[in-house]
Amino acid sequence: MRFGVFYELQLPRPWNDGDEHRLFKEALQQVVLADELGFDYAWEVEHHFLDEYSHSSAPEVFLAAAAGQTERIRLGHGIKQVIANYNHPARTAECVATLDLLSDGRVDFGIGEGATRLELGAFGIAAKTKRAMALESTEQICNMMVLTPYPGFAGESFTMPCRNVLPKPLQTPHPPLWMACTNRDTIKVAARNGIGALAFSFLDPQEARTWSQIYYDLICSGECVPLGWSVNANLAMVSAFSMHEDRAEAIRRGQDNFEFFRYSQQRLVAEDFVPGFSNMWEDFRAKRGDASDRLIQAALARAEYDGAGIGTPDDMRRHLREFQEAGVDQVIFLQQAGRNSHSNICESLQLFADTVMPGFTRDAAEREARKTERLAPYIEAALARKNYMPPLAKDDVPVVKAAVKSAAFDALAKQRSAAG
Repeated sequence: MRFGVFYELQLPRPWNDGDEHRLFKEALQQVVLADELGFDYAWEVEHHFLDEYSHSSAPEVFLAAAAGQTERIRLGHGIKQVIANYNHPARTAECVATLDLLSDGRVDFGIGEGATRLELGAFGIAAKTKRAMALESTEQICNMMVLTPYPGFAGESFTMPCRNVLPKPLQTPHPPLWMACTNRDTIKVAARNGIGALAFSFLDPQEARTWSQIYYDLICSGECVPLGWSVNANLAMVSAFSMHEDRAEAIRRGQDNFEFFRYSQQRLVAEDFVPGFSNMWEDFRAKRGDASDRLIQAALARAEYDGAGIGTPDDMRRHLREFQEAGVDQVIFLQQAGRNSHSNICESLQLFADTVMPGFTRDAAEREARKTERLAPYIEAALARKNYMPPLAKDDVPVVKAAVKSAAFDALAKQRSAAG
C-alpha cells in the first residue's frame, strides 16, 4: 500500500494578518517532512472562491515550490480543473509538462470539473455539461503532451488550431491520469476511461470494497477505452488523520478539525453563501458543542476503536488493514483541516512513519508487480480499443501565415534574388 498527504489549504475564520502566509509555508514544510519520512504522494487541490474551505487556487505554483524542496515524493494534482473555462487545455498541458520536467518526472495528473455554484457560476459552466467538458479537455491535453505538433481540435467546449505545445513531459507518454470520484457513478467513469480513481469520499471498509470491485471489474472489461495514451489502474481513498499514543489526545487534536472539513464542504454545496462574509467555524463550534468530549469518553471505554484514521498506531493499523483487504492501492491522509496545528500534524506524520508505515510498505513493490502482471493483458486490450488522434505528416501541417512582412524582410529577399 502507498500513502499520500492531501491539501485543500483550509483556513477557518477569523482571519488574522499573516494567516494565509503561515498556512502556505507550513503546508510546504509538511510536504518536505513527508518526503523525508517516505510518504509516496503529496496531493494538492484546485478550488476557487471557497472561503474557509480551500485557499488552494493555484496548485501548480505550490507543487512547483514543493518540487524544488523534495527529492522522492510524487507531486499530484488532486485535482486540476481541466475545463477550458477554468484553464485552457494548452495552458494545462504546458504547466503539467513543465512541472514534470522540474520534478524529474514525479507528477501525477488528477483531473476534476468542479462541483460548487461558486466555482461553476463564476466561470460560466453548466452543471449538466461539466462532465463531458472535462473529459473532452482531458483527452486533448493528453494529445497535446504526446503529439508533435498537436493537430488541432474543434469540440463542444473549446477550439484550437494546429500548434506544437511545449514543453513535453519527462514521463512518457504523459504523467499518470487520475480522476476525482465522489460516488459509484464517477468510479465507473474513471474505470471506463482507464483513469486512476481519487476517491474523495470518506468510506467505511465495506463501501470501499464495493467501489474497488466496481472499479477493477470495469478495468478488466471490454468497456475500458483509455482517455489518455496509457492506463493508470489504481484506486486511492482519502482518510482522516490524527495520531497519538494516547487515543484521547488523538481525538482531541483531530476530530473537531476533521468534522469541520466535512461540515464546511456540505455548507458550500447545500446552503446559500455570501462571498467574503462566511462564519462557518463559529457556526460549527456552536452546533457541535461538547461532541468531542463525549466521543473521547466512549472511545476510551472500548479496547478497540474505529476512528477512521484518528487514534493510536494500533487503531490506524486496523483501519488501514481493512482498506488494504478491500483492494485500495493508496490511502491519502487529510491532516491539514480545520484548525489542526502544524506541530500536531508533523508529530502525527512522524509517529505514523515510525510505527505504522513500515508494516504496509515493506512488500508494496512485490504486490504492485503481481498486480501489474495480472492486469497486463486487460490493459493491452484496452489500449488496442483506443481511437488515437493520428499525427500529421510534415506536408499536412498548416503554415501559419505572417500577417505583415516587414520592409527589411522584403529588401533582403530582393537582394538575394538579385545575387542569383
